Amino acid sequence: MNRIDKKFLELKTKNKKALIVYLTVGFPNVLMTEKLVLALAEAGVDIFELGVPFSDPLADGPIIQEASAYALKRGVDLRLVFSLLQRLRSKIANPLLLMGYYNQIFQFGINHFASVANKRGLDGLIIPDLPIDESGQLDRALSKNKIYLINFIAPTTEQKRIKTIVKKSQGFIYYVSLTGTTGPRIKLPVDIKEKVNSIKKITNISICVGFGISTKQQFRYISSFSDGVIIGSALISKIKENIGNKNLVSIASRFIKNLIS
Repeated sequence: MNRIDKKFLELKTKNKKALIVYLTVGFPNVLMTEKLVLALAEAGVDIFELGVPFSDPLADGPIIQEASAYALKRGVDLRLVFSLLQRLRSKIANPLLLMGYYNQIFQFGINHFASVANKRGLDGLIIPDLPIDESGQLDRALSKNKIYLINFIAPTTEQKRIKTIVKKSQGFIYYVSLTGTTGPRIKLPVDIKEKVNSIKKITNISICVGFGISTKQQFRYISSFSDGVIIGSALISKIKENIGNKNLVSIASRFIKNLIS
């Protein structure tokens, strides 16, 4: 059983929801990313989504784009990401996912990527620019290596396509709370609960909501009807504000603890 499945089963037995956190690998540096993951695991994060820096991250808003550019300038690539992944896997049991773009995987070699990712302990992969209709080759390579390809459903996704996505999904479904790119929002769309509940009627797979969630109130609301909440830009902003601060790790941990308390 994939670690993602194990984690959701564990959480359901405890009547808890998953907290998934996104970190850009190499922001502000790879060693700090490692320290952040280890500390945030202690702080209560269940699953980690590690962003592979990319020059054209079309699904990401300005906050994560800036973090990605920052890491790229410091030479962070898949080789360093895999090295980090291997170290983390030896230290924590939390499910580890990579979030990247298809060109990165294609250039690395699809089968080679899947094989190396499996050996380094990867559990899931998120590729926002790869339509489900075109994911067959990557999906097959990942399946051979027991890695899940996490699928998206957006507010604009039609019902027929939702059914197709649900049938092909493993681990959890990433429900995008709003149209556009990532980034904190003062207000979230009023129909998120209705949309998520409509998907739940046709599947037993876990549904986690991301994009725009940045406050304790938003976290509580989303977790009241979803199976998990994904926090990204809000945490990256907190890291950016404290680059150079010797207490960066504890500040990030406190931010997450406050969010979920």
